[in-house]
Amino acid sequence: MILLYRIFTTILYPIIVFYIYVRKFRGKEDTIRFKEKIFTSNFNISRNTNSKLIWFHCASIGEFKSIIPLIDELNKKYKNLEFLVTSVTLSSGKLAEETLKKYDNIYHRYFPVDVIFIIKKFLKLWKPFAIFLVDSEIWPNLILNAKENKIPIALINARLTSKSYSKWMMFPKTSKTIFNCFDLCLSSNIETSEFLKKMNLKKVLNLGNMKLFSKLEKIENVDSDEIIFNKKKFWFAMSTHEDEEAYCLKVHSILKKNFNEIFLIIAPRHIERVEKIKKICENFNFSFQIIDKKTSINKNKDIIIVNSFGALPRFLKYAKSVFVGKSLIKKLKSDSGQNPIEAVKLGCKIYHGPYVSNFKEIYDFLSENKIANKINDPDDLVKFLIDDFNDDKKDDLKNLSIINNLENKTLSDTIKNIEIFLFHENI
Repeated sequence: MILLYRIFTTILYPIIVFYIYVRKFRGKEDTIRFKEKIFTSNFNISRNTNSKLIWFHCASIGEFKSIIPLIDELNKKYKNLEFLVTSVTLSSGKLAEETLKKYDNIYHRYFPVDVIFIIKKFLKLWKPFAIFLVDSEIWPNLILNAKENKIPIALINARLTSKSYSKWMMFPKTSKTIFNCFDLCLSSNIETSEFLKKMNLKKVLNLGNMKLFSKLEKIENVDSDEIIFNKKKFWFAMSTHEDEEAYCLKVHSILKKNFNEIFLIIAPRHIERVEKIKKICENFNFSFQIIDKKTSINKNKDIIIVNSFGALPRFLKYAKSVFVGKSLIKKLKSDSGQNPIEAVKLGCKIYHGPYVSNFKEIYDFLSENKIANKINDPDDLVKFLIDDFNDDKKDDLKNLSIINNLENKTLSDTIKNIEIFLFHENI
């Protein structure tokens, strides 16, 4: 099967190149740097070959945020290290460009497609000392080639759903060969640990979800925000997916019967859906405003639609009640839930639907500490929000203390095992 995969991906390479170009013209790829994914001549190698290069690969924004504290800790304790961070999505690339400019030993590149001759060239030119794949980024050609070249490779914050595990088990021998290339696996939840152990992996540890220790982004203040947020009641729906905006607007229409001065902020997970959300607002006869990071809020609008990356902290700073999306859609049940940690750290109460498999243990922890509540229908959310509006206080310090204790332990345990993996230090 491995040979077939290599042949198949090589044959598909021209189609992959065409597909990346199509995505570029549709605005889904970096207009200049997209070639880093598909052409060896565009790898743009820039490093000190006298240093040890640690390569972290993550898919998108959440995974990118989670590795920065790890890199910071390694940077503090060890000299002569450099870091390569690769990611897949345009949004993660933009965030990396902004976040990493203050470092002189961290490089961001887009992840090369998993075609054998591309991967071989990438490893040969970058010469990583060790590789960390984050979450569910399992790329067979990369993993097997790293092993062939005796490059230590680890899977961290590993996440396998029952659906993805079943797919891997359609080819059990091949899957076990690929996964057993990992010298270390740090899983994000108990379920993943069990799946990995079933594939006979020896070094599997469940230390908690690394997304707990993603850093808060700098909050961009807009002068008029505080006046409006203090004057009017509002709630926030973040990281929403298709159908969830209509659900939230239904809730908002009920709330409007109870409160005159109230508005809803919607920040969709994928901002290219803004035009669709605009039409849904029109169907509900709500007035709306589409804003970017620095646009002032129009106090006379019912709905504020966020149309920019990295804008969440601006609103979470003032929000008390936050609905977190990708939690109401049954068809996404096996890959459901978005990260609530940023909202929790800024003192918000969390509301979510029944489907949160990606962050189940975090949501369970938040529920136990009365920070998060599951909602089953719009009436549930209406009741919670009315209670919140009648008590304007935010539990910033309480929430922050609870989550920081868990975060510090997870970070400490993760760093300890990464150091042992990298330097064989019995810390």
